[in-house]
Amino acid sequence: MPALRIFLIFIILILFWQLIVLVNDLPFYILPTPYNVLQALVNNFIILLANTWITIKEIIFGLLLGISLGTILALLVTYYQHLRLWLLPLIIISQAIPVFALAPLFVLWFGYDLLPKILMAAIIIFFPITTAFLDGLMKTPKAWMELAHIATKNKWRVLIFLQLPAALPHFASGFKIAMTVAPIGAIIGEWIGASSGLGFLMIQANARGRVDLVFAALTILSILSLVLFFISHSLSTKIIKKFSVQPI
Repeated sequence: MPALRIFLIFIILILFWQLIVLVNDLPFYILPTPYNVLQALVNNFIILLANTWITIKEIIFGLLLGISLGTILALLVTYYQHLRLWLLPLIIISQAIPVFALAPLFVLWFGYDLLPKILMAAIIIFFPITTAFLDGLMKTPKAWMELAHIATKNKWRVLIFLQLPAALPHFASGFKIAMTVAPIGAIIGEWIGASSGLGFLMIQANARGRVDLVFAALTILSILSLVLFFISHSLSTKIIKKFSVQPI
């Protein structure tokens, strides 16, 4: 049923889009019709596929780096509580700086290869992971913590075998958000400086007045975000069922 629901929503959006174009008599260069975008997808399939693969690689490596960084930071802040006063302001500052301001610097420092885009994606990804996971780690029931400390004095064992499983639902929430916004960092990096990728293709198409190709790239990005969300939802559901511990 979820697949049918998504299909119906997609059809309604397409019809609404077509209606806007017809009612307002919009020219092609302002808003192409869904059929124009479909034509652009078919006619430029090879180019779109090649650039999509580049963006997917940036997203995957950005996810691996961002999730790893966010998880490690949350665990460190929980275990070494005196670090919280130092690390939390840095985590917040990292999100206060606009990513558009960082992108040109990353391109200047690391060149036009994949690395700047991976770093951009990781910066956007690690924050929801860190905040959600840390919130879950800090909300482990007090009674559980007291019993665990009676059983063992090893704080790492308590963290790994009690707090971490109890925090998995919170981690899953941050994981879903991170997976959904992952393409944003990669695309911003490609807009600033790249020689390939969907973001680069969008900039080139826009400069040539190929609005249909821009919308074709946006369509692929939307599909990527949906796929990433459903992957994260499926993975997090299985992990929570297998490893999570919840109050009785």
